[in-house]
Amino acid sequence: MTETLGKIRIIDLTRLLPGPFCTQMLGDLGAEVIKIEAPSAGDYIRDYPPLGQSDSALYLSLNRNKKSLSLDLSSKEGLEVFLKMIPGADVVIEQFRPGVMERLGLSYEKLQVINPRLIMCSISGYGQTGIYKEKAGHDINYLSVAGILDLIGNNKGAPVIPGIQIADIGGGSLWAAFSIMTALFIREKTGRGQYIDVSMMDTVFTYTCMLAGAYFMDHRIPRRGEELLNGGYAWYNVYKTRDERYIALGMLEAKFWEIFCQVIGRKNWIKKQFAPLPVQRDMIEELGTIFAGRKCDEWMDILGPLDICVSRINSLDEAINDIHLRGRGMIAEMSHPVEGKLYTLGFPIKFSELNCKIRLPPPALGQHTVDLLREHGYSLEEINEFKNKQII
Repeated sequence: MTETLGKIRIIDLTRLLPGPFCTQMLGDLGAEVIKIEAPSAGDYIRDYPPLGQSDSALYLSLNRNKKSLSLDLSSKEGLEVFLKMIPGADVVIEQFRPGVMERLGLSYEKLQVINPRLIMCSISGYGQTGIYKEKAGHDINYLSVAGILDLIGNNKGAPVIPGIQIADIGGGSLWAAFSIMTALFIREKTGRGQYIDVSMMDTVFTYTCMLAGAYFMDHRIPRRGEELLNGGYAWYNVYKTRDERYIALGMLEAKFWEIFCQVIGRKNWIKKQFAPLPVQRDMIEELGTIFAGRKCDEWMDILGPLDICVSRINSLDEAINDIHLRGRGMIAEMSHPVEGKLYTLGFPIKFSELNCKIRLPPPALGQHTVDLLREHGYSLEEINEFKNKQII
């Protein structure tokens, strides 16, 4: 088994969620990830509750397979250290607001002169250009501007905040990782690096591709809880059972809907799968009454064995203990020098010829500073001087 990124060195200037999850995935694939953090506090997420004995659970879930270098980039000496690392780097990834890297003297134009093969990826909320580029934002804001939050929820209430960070991970982390891998592939052909501008709003906006495609044709504005796949139709919906649990139906294909209608004794509904909204609402209401007549497990005993798209809605602890997810290796263990045994989510993709594994636990702030500085030619005397000046 090989590690596809085993000789790739990534300098990671990101914090919180989007960048750290991206670089953790690249670290799982074998890259050497050097996480650069301010000496005074480091990644903000280290302090977010719940807290372990060393760092927060959130930090520990996002930073395996990395080394930590504490470095004050606002100092002349810290800047010199950073620039000294660039010739040996393959990727620099940063998550500051647009313009910060330039103000630090670390623009891509400057770094590319030092290392023409360097790839630099910037993750930001609204991108490096455009009238919104300076705006502050988080996941909820990017979903709002992209028209996505308006589509989540039922047709009788307000937009519903998703329980996970869609734009941060689906828009930031995954697109950044995909783009970095693409740039590395291109570099193998051209010998040159390039700059990557990842806007979390742009990327999450692509999640509306089908609805936008329909709008471009008929100019109808999609409505919350009224579309094929957001609660407007009986066969793609959520229903409460007698024991206050929920079951999800996802029967887009006619064959699944037909089987379901036969089993629940509603054969007359088979031809109504794509009936207008008033008919759908009547079926949804009646299905609500039907599902409320049995407990969730009873319904799953009836519907689970059938070849239809039906599932129990799991809580997080039920998902973590799901036998299928565990069988797929999605719950992994790692050993931490302070926390002891830690559980974490595994790498989700399975390769026949790649070995994605946990090599390093999440690092303490500045844990690898001395080793990395020695590697780049600094003496112990110089390192101690850096410590005295709080540069590291």
